[in-house]
Amino acid sequence: METRTDEIADGVYRFSTAVDGIGAEPFTFNQFLIAADEPMLFHLGHRGFFASISAALARVMPMQRIRYLSFGHVEADECGSLNQWLEAAPHAQVAHSQIACQVSLNDLADRPPRALGDGETIDLGGRRLRWIYTPHVPHGWEAGAMFDETHRVLFCGDLLTHGGDGPAITESDVTEAACAMEDVFHAMTMAPNTAAAIERLAQLAPSTLALMHGSSYRGDGAAALRRLAHYCGRAAATR
Repeated sequence: METRTDEIADGVYRFSTAVDGIGAEPFTFNQFLIAADEPMLFHLGHRGFFASISAALARVMPMQRIRYLSFGHVEADECGSLNQWLEAAPHAQVAHSQIACQVSLNDLADRPPRALGDGETIDLGGRRLRWIYTPHVPHGWEAGAMFDETHRVLFCGDLLTHGGDGPAITESDVTEAACAMEDVFHAMTMAPNTAAAIERLAQLAPSTLALMHGSSYRGDGAAALRRLAHYCGRAAATR
């Protein structure tokens, strides 16, 4: 297993591991280190990926420096290695939505998590992150996204998921590939509020979209998200 490292924005490092057997092409699982005085790792990875991901991170900074651990929603690829990270980073704290903490993380995490309200910010020292609660979008009652207000990077989890082991970051449209994958896997919740939740993220006007699966996107993030919202609005009406 090989985990690649790329800096996709100022102080944002992407750790990417490609695997076969999920679809017709390789499928990437990505984590993001947000470097600051009190660094955050967003997405933690499967338990079985921990050795590879942690080794990649340690080449950027000592694991013991990690202060916050977060992710989009409670799922094995997002947080299966949660307690391994808590052990490796003794000062780290999990930060997630109030619902995630109440329903899952208070029990799953070996140390008490920090429950975040919608719109609550975390000052990492040198950059400020805002938690955006997006229940059931893309899926999961506890779901949300993290927005780096300082550098306008949106860590948007499974939104815009697409296949292939492409470049770490692209300026080409990723929405078409994401919609094509959704047509096959039907992974997203298509409900009356789905398009509105994505539009709320678009209003942040991100310049970089850090994606859990596939290449990250640099450019007009609002336009990319609005294309996804339009697709979801149509899908919600037909499914």
